[in-house]
Order: sequence, then structure tokens, then C-alpha cells
Amino acid sequence: QVQLVESGGGLVQAGGSLRLSCVASGNRFNILAMGWYRQAPGKQRELVAVIASEGRTNYADSVKGRATISRGSAGNTVNLQMNSLKPEDTAVYYCMVVADGRASWGQGTQVTVSS
Repeated sequence: QVQLVESGGGLVQAGGSLRLSCVASGNRFNILAMGWYRQAPGKQRELVAVIASEGRTNYADSVKGRATISRGSAGNTVNLQMNSLKPEDTAVYYCMVVADGRASWGQGTQVTVSS
């Protein structure tokens, strides 16, 4: 089973930036994709960005041009750089990893953007 530990959330002013990181650990596993989802109060969890093992990326329309997803050189870390943050980006952000045919989720990290 894959364990995920997220870091980098917090309070930021509108127009600011932050970087979220997630480290995957556990027994031997083959990662197919890593990504970030978010869930705002009263809303469904939604995709923010995902990166496949070969490097292909996909972004939600709401963050295109403002977010960059990347993987660390060791392959078990995924980062999300978000710029020009808006109050509507406020949510709990969850790391997600697809490995060995299963999806695993982190505990979530709160991102709050003040206007």
C-alpha cells in the first residue's frame, strides 16, 4: 500500500503563490500517475492537475496558466506550483497516486486564499 504525505498548504493573499508537495512511500510500487485534487466546502472533489508516468499532464480549466505540476527526480514526489491565487482556489487539496492498479489518497492540506 502507498502512503502519501502532503505539505505546503496554508494561508496566502490573493495574487500570491504557493507550492504543494507530496511524497509517496511504501513497499515496492509502480506509479502510473500522480496528481492533485481539491474539495471546497459544499462542493465535490475535483481534479486540479495530474501527471502520468511518461510526463503527460492535464489541468483543470480553472487553473490552466496558473498551475504547474511536476514530479521529483526520484519519481515518488509530486509538486504543484500555483500562482496568481484566487479566493476561489480555497479548498482542501489532496494528493492522489495511481500505483499497481489502485488509487491512494493523502490526508489533505488546507489552502486558504484571502481577498
